[in-house]
Amino acid sequence: MRANYILKRILFAFVTVLVAITLNFVLFRAVPGDAVSALRCRQCTVHFKEVQRKELGLDEPLIVQYRLYITHLLHGDMGSSLRTEQPVMDELWAPIANTMPMIALGTVFSIIFGTIVGVVSAWRRDTFVDKAGLYTALGFYSMPTQWLGLLMVLFVAGALGLPTSGISNPTLGILTEPSTWAVVVDRLKHMVLPALTLGLVLYGDYALITRSAMLETLGEDYVLTARAKGLKNLQIVRKHGFRNALLPIVTLIALSLGFIIGGAITIEYVFSYPGIGLATVEAIDQRDWPVLQAIFLLLTLSVIFFNLIADLLYVKLDPRVVEA
Repeated sequence: MRANYILKRILFAFVTVLVAITLNFVLFRAVPGDAVSALRCRQCTVHFKEVQRKELGLDEPLIVQYRLYITHLLHGDMGSSLRTEQPVMDELWAPIANTMPMIALGTVFSIIFGTIVGVVSAWRRDTFVDKAGLYTALGFYSMPTQWLGLLMVLFVAGALGLPTSGISNPTLGILTEPSTWAVVVDRLKHMVLPALTLGLVLYGDYALITRSAMLETLGEDYVLTARAKGLKNLQIVRKHGFRNALLPIVTLIALSLGFIIGGAITIEYVFSYPGIGLATVEAIDQRDWPVLQAIFLLLTLSVIFFNLIADLLYVKLDPRVVEA
């Protein structure tokens, strides 16, 4: 039974990937014009655009373009940037490598503190602790990300002496070769504010979802039975409450991690952080459709992958999922 469930989820994820690849192909060909017609440069004459269109295969029928697109994907080729004429993946590796630790830092922060606040709020329902946790979670959850980022720049950066833009100190290593520790510390300083901005917004998500799931679980009959047996509150919350409230939390974690490749466009834009989110904005400004197409596909595949991981974890957390 469990093997059938796992096989079904994997097959469903595979079909979803095929659908996502097809939609990603159709999306960029459904808009008026094509990738070449959007080019803006001095040398972009009519003849130059026709040559570019032929090199990209845009003069072929759609079915032929789709076949070429799938063939290139199977070989790990996502095309070349129209701006730099370099392979798209070579263009994206550095932004992805910059984004992932920043997003991971903010996500881990939100998971830890949001879950703790949600559990404590549900445990101390209708008390001052509950209301404080609930109101702060609602406050951060409702804040526009870019507005919170600007508040960080205006009021937090100066107080803590943290940089507000970039990923490294431009003066680092000018006179002497910096140590590995100095480079790591400098990178951490530059990613603290964007990671904290993301973490505070996600913190509201985790706190509210965890509180709601815990309140529902703590009202179940088996929890009342555990109380009647004389178990301590901490045991009830940890063993009977939190464990059975993990399903929605795992789902939220999977969704959060799914966007780790996509970055946080507004946050990276506010802090001029050279990640995949800022690369997306630049690709839009420069009409670089192959780069955008690759970013959208990577983001979609990331979401599908982490949702598959969440589905497989459900089997361990709640065997009833398999029976359903």
